[in-house]
Amino acid sequence: MLLGQHKESWLVRNLNYYYEIALLKAMQFKKVVIGAAVVLFIGAVIIMSGLGRSFLPEFNEGSLVVSAVSLPGISLEESNKIGTRIEKALLRVPEIKITTRRTGRAELDEHAQGVNASEIDAPFTLTDRSRAAFMQDVRDKLAMVSGANITIGQPIGHRIDHMLSGTRANIAIKIFGNDLNKLFTLANAVKTSVDGTEGLVDLSVEQQIEIPQVQIKANREMLAKYGITVGEFAEFVDVAFAGEKVSEIYEGNKRFDLILKFNDDNRGKIENIRNTFIDTHDGKKVPLHYVADIVSTTGPNTINRENVQRKIVVSANVAGRDQKSVVEEIKSKIQRSVTLPEGYRIEYGGQFEAEAEASKTLFFTSLLSVLVIFLLLFQEFKDIKVSTIILLNLPLALIGGVASIWLTSGIISIPAIIGFITLFGIATRNGILLISHYNTLQQQGVGLYESIIQGSKDRLSPILMTALTAGLALIPLALAGDLPGNEIQSPMAKVILGGLLSSTLLNIFIVPMVYWMVQSKKAINA
Repeated sequence: MLLGQHKESWLVRNLNYYYEIALLKAMQFKKVVIGAAVVLFIGAVIIMSGLGRSFLPEFNEGSLVVSAVSLPGISLEESNKIGTRIEKALLRVPEIKITTRRTGRAELDEHAQGVNASEIDAPFTLTDRSRAAFMQDVRDKLAMVSGANITIGQPIGHRIDHMLSGTRANIAIKIFGNDLNKLFTLANAVKTSVDGTEGLVDLSVEQQIEIPQVQIKANREMLAKYGITVGEFAEFVDVAFAGEKVSEIYEGNKRFDLILKFNDDNRGKIENIRNTFIDTHDGKKVPLHYVADIVSTTGPNTINRENVQRKIVVSANVAGRDQKSVVEEIKSKIQRSVTLPEGYRIEYGGQFEAEAEASKTLFFTSLLSVLVIFLLLFQEFKDIKVSTIILLNLPLALIGGVASIWLTSGIISIPAIIGFITLFGIATRNGILLISHYNTLQQQGVGLYESIIQGSKDRLSPILMTALTAGLALIPLALAGDLPGNEIQSPMAKVILGGLLSSTLLNIFIVPMVYWMVQSKKAINA
């Protein structure tokens, strides 16, 4: 035990000795050292302004959700063939051993889909390849499957995208207008203009085709003549041809809905529909074509609206690049090459919108945090200049935090911004340890210069110990960013780790020098 104490004492003694020499040298060239720190801070700000932006880091959920949408109206048999080809393509990827598929969704489902839409779940286990190489292999294999728009996502990421943009992709380019054919033409023009953008994958246009339809259009003058209201007419057509649930039938443990509607003979031919009888106000019956125009035509398979306006969506994912820069490049390309007719407009949706909004909120939160920290420091030290000196740790911490992002992902996400806020609170502590000890020594009669040198030596070990303890705890989180469930923690850990390193190393030199310059000038003026 005594030997351990002797070793520790020897280590601390030598550490203090070399630190004192370095601090004395730095005090001799304090303008150069402070200038170097200022240059580092300016460089960090410049680098930070050029970093990419994303809402959340790319998840590694260990499972893919492949969405395949073919032409509406396709038969279940043909849709099943396309789904089978996609599954076979996925199973040729070594990391994927099993797939499951859902084709279509029930009409009463929250997200009803026709049989032309399929979702394939494909769990995977990464072994010899990186995730980027694996995803590129998956996209290469699926590119060989024709007949469907294919979008690759993950279970949680898929739901986040759907909540933010209404699509299954990171970016949704929404085109609004009245004419569906013109919307479809504009959508393809948009797709052509942005195709080939670096980092843009899974680019597709919302499927829309003309399908055969029988349209029943009310003749309001004839309806009024026979005393039939528009509501009664609409209800009759809905019940007769679409059907209405009137009861339930039980057979053992099975339950079936009892639907009331016309039989297939009266619903399957346009002539029979025209001759269907509808009740008038006086109890008589007249053929349906007396009060309505019944025509065989074609029309869009679906009409999607947002805020009452018709729209069509061009969707895409982002891989290997930050979302903000991709969206900015997309906007620039569309503005140059796509001319919108009067009454048509484009909106952009996706995670980048949430990132911009969250970043704005966190920016004001950060300013509020710094203000609160300053007020607490002023309450403690009763000196604006001393409180400001302690806050110098914030730009010092920013240097390392920005450097850690620049050297790793190069993308600022919301977890990274939260890491900066956390870092500011931790970094302030080191300045408090130094300044408070300087004041204590001066109150005991020690001179200003001696109190700075002695106080810095006394607080070196506690500062290094607390920084090292926090740093060692963060290293596993920072290094395990690719592991499932650790994608959000890792950017925070990297920012805090880098910021701790810079703020600790610079703090033990910059704060003593600035404190000496401010207090010596104050003593001269006094």
